[in-house]
Amino acid sequence: MRIQSVALLLSFALLAPPALAGAQREEDLSASVRAALHGAVSDRAAPEPVFPSATERVRWLGEMSQRLYKRIPDPQERLIFLKTVYYEAQRAGLDPQLVLGLIQVESGFKKYAVSSVGARGYMQVMPFWVRAIGTPDQNLFHLRTNLRYGCTILRHYLDIEKGDLYRALGRYNGSLGRPEYPNMVRASWERNWSWQAAETLAQQPLPARN
Repeated sequence: MRIQSVALLLSFALLAPPALAGAQREEDLSASVRAALHGAVSDRAAPEPVFPSATERVRWLGEMSQRLYKRIPDPQERLIFLKTVYYEAQRAGLDPQLVLGLIQVESGFKKYAVSSVGARGYMQVMPFWVRAIGTPDQNLFHLRTNLRYGCTILRHYLDIEKGDLYRALGRYNGSLGRPEYPNMVRASWERNWSWQAAETLAQQPLPARN
């Protein structure tokens, strides 16, 4: 049964079109950074996101589900995906909409996407990260594992770059110093996944009546 499962997984990986992704570069990590990153990808807590309110939860999941339905047609799969994105982004201190924009650029929301340099899954994580900070049983085609690695890695690069998103995205894609990739992610984020919380909308002035 296990052999059949592995064969099925490989067939999906081979059939998935190549992703548009660069190569995250393997780097020397200090023992403290390696330990911190290992802890970040090892926590197996259930991915139940915490929203500012029940109303915001319904609004966000409903709106993002509508935007995503053409790419992930199954409603249950779409809901699980969005909840996991929100949870892992929140856990790493990232904007969930930024993560959605990055996934769109990296893999086009294809779970089994594989780039020309071997990056895998939704967030196109390079396998060397599993060797560096993970455990051999971790599968980068697994939804939560892939998103946890991707969000943890982007957070790591943001910390290295002291919050400079442009440079952090360049590191993530292996194209540090070149504008194409950061600009694509930002455009995807702003054009397709922008979001205003209910509290922000409530603070905006009402339009003047004629």
